[in-house]
Amino acid sequence: MRGIQIENRGLYLAIAVTIIALVRVTATYGHHSFAMFDQSKQVTLQGTVREFQWTNPHAWIHIDVPTADGLKDTWQVELNSPNNLKRQGWKSSSIKAGDQVTLVLNPLKDGSKGGLFISVTLPDGSVLGDPTRARGGPINVPTAH
Repeated sequence: MRGIQIENRGLYLAIAVTIIALVRVTATYGHHSFAMFDQSKQVTLQGTVREFQWTNPHAWIHIDVPTADGLKDTWQVELNSPNNLKRQGWKSSSIKAGDQVTLVLNPLKDGSKGGLFISVTLPDGSVLGDPTRARGGPINVPTAH
């Protein structure tokens, strides 16, 4: 009986170590580089919000933008985390599907329809922006000293 308890302790220890390792790896992969965005460029889109995702680790705005040929492109725009957005005055209801908005973003370098959120002008004319941009420069970009 005593041998079984020792083996179980070893099993429990192995499970605990595995869980801790998985949590650390998940946290590491949860943060990504902003290198995929061209922060030297800004794109302004006017369109209709298809979906506003208030999700971790980043919120998303999906916006349908009319094209010259009468079709539409759907852009996916990445925002900050809901936790940070809430501290900046946002709510999960700040943007709704169907809202006509003007959205400013840094585009993806690969040219696909997506980017990094800078600001959005809502139907009532109010503007929600990324306060990290108040300094005027790109975010999360290392500088040489």
